Amino acid sequence: MAVEHYHAPLHLADALEHLRGGEATILAGGTDLMPQSHAGRVKLARVLVNVRRIPELDGIGIEDGEIRIGALATIGRVGRDPIVLGHLPILAEACDHFASDQLRNAATIGGNVCNASPAGDTLVPLLALDAEAVLASKPGDRVTSRRVPLAAFFTGPGRTVRAPGELLTSIRVRLPPAGSVGRFFKFGTRPALDISAISLGLCAVRDGRALRRVRIACGAVAPVPMRATATEALLEGAVLDEATIARAAASLRDEVRPIDDVRASAWYRRELVGNLTRRILDDVAQA
Repeated sequence: MAVEHYHAPLHLADALEHLRGGEATILAGGTDLMPQSHAGRVKLARVLVNVRRIPELDGIGIEDGEIRIGALATIGRVGRDPIVLGHLPILAEACDHFASDQLRNAATIGGNVCNASPAGDTLVPLLALDAEAVLASKPGDRVTSRRVPLAAFFTGPGRTVRAPGELLTSIRVRLPPAGSVGRFFKFGTRPALDISAISLGLCAVRDGRALRRVRIACGAVAPVPMRATATEALLEGAVLDEATIARAAASLRDEVRPIDDVRASAWYRRELVGNLTRRILDDVAQA
């Protein structure tokens, strides 16, 4: 199917008008879309809507106690932004492991989220940060929006709850409280320019030797990027001693659901998860 209509709107409302019919492909950075379409894994719809010139979808700032990251913010910009570096260093670290400099300067965080890869680099820290996706639509004369916790956003590899007439406008993250700690680790054959075999993210608030508000996210170990709720409950309020860390590592190893593929076997991924959980928690305990 060939593209018959191309639109490059300058305003959000205009973009949503073109998406109303539900048969449109959204183009932002194109670093996922174009290779997938050339490989035949994605078929472009008759209508192609380039949203790259819409200012409402850009920018990074603090609003009402939240950090707003526009869907068009590039991975490179997110990783360098002083707000992200100061409040969300776990996300900045993930951006630093994302592909190459060239791709970071074109790929958008909105595209990475909507691509919904189980191994998406920014998805793990965003899940650990309890991020929410803001989706806009125009069912009538007015633009409406809804917020979806990222933990409920992904439904399968490459699939999300975003409806055909909706557009992701931003990612929202509550400002982390004092005493927050975060760790991100990606394992692949190379530090960057590689799809991760696994990735792990931890966010929590330090309370003496214990952790509160524990959030653990994992990538490339299930059909979707996942929160490890059982292991979170095990760590909540527990003192980070050797026995607790060992139990958490065993719990997370059992909680993930990896598969065998060209990057690693399911057994190897489980062992990696257990060992890297120990490393991350040891590091937090000793910090």
